[in-house]
Amino acid sequence: MAFSIQPGVWPVMITPFAPDNKPDFKAIEGLCNWYVEKGCTGIFAICQSSEMAFLKPQEKLDIARAVTQAVDGRIQVVASGHTADDKATQFKEIEDMMKIPGIGAYVLVSNRLDQKNEGEAVFEANAQEIFDRFPEVDFGIYECPIPFKRLVSIEFLQKAAHQGRMVFLKDTCCDYELIRRRLKAVEGTPLKIFNANAASWLDSTLHGGAGYNGVMANFHPDLYKWVYDHREDQAEKAKLVSDFLTLAAMIEMRAYPVSAKFYHSLQGVPMGLTTRSVDEAKLDKNARQEVYSLMDLEREVRRALGI
Repeated sequence: MAFSIQPGVWPVMITPFAPDNKPDFKAIEGLCNWYVEKGCTGIFAICQSSEMAFLKPQEKLDIARAVTQAVDGRIQVVASGHTADDKATQFKEIEDMMKIPGIGAYVLVSNRLDQKNEGEAVFEANAQEIFDRFPEVDFGIYECPIPFKRLVSIEFLQKAAHQGRMVFLKDTCCDYELIRRRLKAVEGTPLKIFNANAASWLDSTLHGGAGYNGVMANFHPDLYKWVYDHREDQAEKAKLVSDFLTLAAMIEMRAYPVSAKFYHSLQGVPMGLTTRSVDEAKLDKNARQEVYSLMDLEREVRRALGI
């Protein structure tokens, strides 16, 4: 039976590092608890925000295990770590990750299934080989923009969804009309489509999308949750809050994920700014002031919403 993904807000998890550049497992536990407290439905671990391309194979597994242990079944967890080029290593990545109790689905990276961007036949053949090799595993796909964004065709989504092999899609197309067509194509299947784009995610939920799964859920997932929960009964207010989240995203993307680590250090989730993928010096005085301003504004939004 396919793993049943619960709709709502799914942050793409950042990886706190200690000053010695090793994963900070105490901070990881604190971060997971913060996600739960803020009303997140699940966590997408070992993803681009986790700096998965900069993690050693054992680090990926150790972090994923720490996440599942920290949430202890309170919310769902899916994981990737699908960074290898050769098939043998990709297969091992899947096998090792899915041995960890509490990982509900393994999320494939779309560009790893068609590394030379050769076309749909290559993509589908590689995906099918993985599906056939791991019949007991539920899969997702992440349209990761690194090293290049490879969007998934509607035809493939429809086929994989109706076969029951896909339960999760992190959609990064940033095109509300395309997302609507994708949602229509997989209607009635176990596949849940989450939008990673702050500007279009509300529209997608109004057309059957499962919720938000993006960078900005590392800042104020409770506001995304409020919009998701009240998108119909308080539609006008939900649209205004969504507009705020869209503008806030412009700040949140600056020097990310260093900016997110700085934000959490101010939110009672102690962690350093050590980051492998981005020079932490990019979070200069001006960028820090933007985070302070963002926090002031989000407090006012919460006050207006009564949360």
